[in-house]
Amino acid sequence: MITKEDVINVLKTVLDPEIGLDVINLGLVYEIKIENDEIYLKMTMTTPGCPLTAWILADAENRLRSLPGVKDVKIDLVWDPPWSVDMISEEARKLLGL
Repeated sequence: MITKEDVINVLKTVLDPEIGLDVINLGLVYEIKIENDEIYLKMTMTTPGCPLTAWILADAENRLRSLPGVKDVKIDLVWDPPWSVDMISEEARKLLGL
């Protein structure tokens, strides 16, 4: 059975290469649902014009699909609410010196 913790741990390996931090600690993941071995994410990017959006989404999907038992992965990219630096975790803030 896939757990939310499994999903979070995998997403902590998905980095935004421009910033060098993972999508969880950056606060890019808004929602995680797991139902019938299918994973649903609602997430955003730091900016709508992020040139690495497709790469980050594909990396997240591929890594989640590698979890044992995953039947499907759906990622909805949203812009509301817009991302802000306030969404960065305390751990990441320390790493960035914020």
